[in-house]
Amino acid sequence: MCQRIIVANSQLKKLASKKLFLLILAFGLGLIICLFTSLQIQFSNATIKVGILHSLSGTMAISEKSVVDATLLAIEEINKKGGIIGKKIQPIVVDGKSDWVTFAKKAEQLITQEKVAVVFGCWTSASRKTVKPVFEKYNHLLIYPVQYEGLEESPNIVYTGAAPNQQIIPAVKWSFDNLGKRFFLVGSDYIFPRTANAIIKDQVTALQGEILDEEYILLGSTKVEEIVRKILDAKPDVILNTINGDSNIAFFKALRKAGITSDKIPTISFSIAEEELDHLPKKDVEGDYAVWNYFQSIDEVNNYDFLKAFKNKYGKNRVTSDPIEAGYFGVYLWAQAVADAGTDKVNIIREYIKDQSFKAPEGVVYVDSENQHTWKTVRIGKIKANGQFAIVWNSDKPIRPIPYPISRSKADWEIFLNTLYKSWNKNWANPG
Repeated sequence: MCQRIIVANSQLKKLASKKLFLLILAFGLGLIICLFTSLQIQFSNATIKVGILHSLSGTMAISEKSVVDATLLAIEEINKKGGIIGKKIQPIVVDGKSDWVTFAKKAEQLITQEKVAVVFGCWTSASRKTVKPVFEKYNHLLIYPVQYEGLEESPNIVYTGAAPNQQIIPAVKWSFDNLGKRFFLVGSDYIFPRTANAIIKDQVTALQGEILDEEYILLGSTKVEEIVRKILDAKPDVILNTINGDSNIAFFKALRKAGITSDKIPTISFSIAEEELDHLPKKDVEGDYAVWNYFQSIDEVNNYDFLKAFKNKYGKNRVTSDPIEAGYFGVYLWAQAVADAGTDKVNIIREYIKDQSFKAPEGVVYVDSENQHTWKTVRIGKIKANGQFAIVWNSDKPIRPIPYPISRSKADWEIFLNTLYKSWNKNWANPG
């Protein structure tokens, strides 16, 4: 009897040892799985995904491709320095195809599917207006790098290009003082040129100047002959040009073919910079003007460093421009906000970016905390034979952005916008 008890106890001890072993093994496997899962999470969080949304095809590709290049350059520079908050930036580039509906779809994909922390993008105001409701719906963040017509403020957009009082309004005053008082307005038929010309007409009226005519072509159109004929007949002192994209090539060629040269009737452009001039015969544009906040010819150390980096990466014959430079420093403003906040969470970054400033190639820029536009210096350049600009005037210091010109009330400007939108069958560009 005792012997059987001893055997039973021995078997129980063996069984207990086996269970203990299995428990230890299970615990060890669980620990390994937890550690592996933790490493997976850490690895997946080792990068910050950002969206880059621009036209890589279509009529606006002539301008937007290089803004993508500048955005990628800034990201590469930051990553080489170790990234931000211990993470590298992972860019996801998508093509808006110069089509506003595509821009909206791609914006939503970047936010909901790719889970990006921010989107850098858009050029035309039609594309920005179309994606704006998407960013507001998801309470996300767009950093927009191009001068525009104003009449907008959104908590979900940081505007790093010029507001009307940082480009359009000073250009008209300078033209009035230096070139003449009789103006001919020409533009692409979408929200930016229509609104810019409304602002121009208000200002010219206040200055007691004269608007001789106002003509538009569809975005991307090359049918410019009728407009050029009207310019010949009107004989203005100055042409104010808000044509966008590759339509400018046809427009300037037609001007010169008709004998309209810069010494007879100068043109001041609001959407032509060094990048666009690279696609135009220099003889067709020499002597004309453009108004921006940045020109490649700025004589500053920061600009030289930027030019060197850009040309080293993309080729010695590449040029920079205002939207290219704004696309570049916009990344740094966002990265500084992430570093200050210690997180890439969109809601937090939207607050931290309001306090950011940066010594950009154009000079010091800083975000206005009230309207999320950028304080910028205004410059007017005259086109030289080599496709660069001689700066003939500047504001000497950054100008505070005012999105809504005081010539009309905010309510009146909203009525103006809504009327245009409805007239284009609820589009921000004439659908033709």
